[in-house]
Amino acid sequence: MNRLKENYQKNVVPALQKAFQYRNIMEVPRIEKVVLNIGLGEAMDNAKALEAALSDLTIITGQKPVMTKARKSIANFKLREGRIIGTKVTLRGDKMWAFLDRLLNIALPRVRDFRGVSPDAFDGRGNYTLGLRDQLVFPEIEYDKIDKLRGMEITIVTTARSDDHSRLLLQLLGMPFKKEA
Repeated sequence: MNRLKENYQKNVVPALQKAFQYRNIMEVPRIEKVVLNIGLGEAMDNAKALEAALSDLTIITGQKPVMTKARKSIANFKLREGRIIGTKVTLRGDKMWAFLDRLLNIALPRVRDFRGVSPDAFDGRGNYTLGLRDQLVFPEIEYDKIDKLRGMEITIVTTARSDDHSRLLLQLLGMPFKKEA
């Protein structure tokens, strides 16, 4: 079993139960899924960019990404409905725990001038979104093999009812939040 999942079950669940007076263990917030998303504005002009982003996501997650299409046309961005504008991967179960473990313990410490992630990036429903500037923070990506630095969004979807409950859950799992000055 993954050590992050084991830590969640042995340490985080009892701590959350105590902190928020949950009577039932099923009330305790848990991580449902992790969604990685790379938006590709340049995919309209450059088909190779899409292939590169697909291969990067596949290497990072070990799972085949799906292509995301534009939902509506926006003339100012020269965007038509149905056009491919990005890729995403949804991770659940063991792959999710393995990815989170790598993100928290390997990738985030490799970010240059890292002082912690923003504690304000919650959406009001207990979900957390983190933006990365480039894919090189993951050790699986080789510098020589990439064509361009691409940012990505990582959304951690939890069952928490509020941002405070979710923040404590992620903090106990080891998410390095910035200290407020």
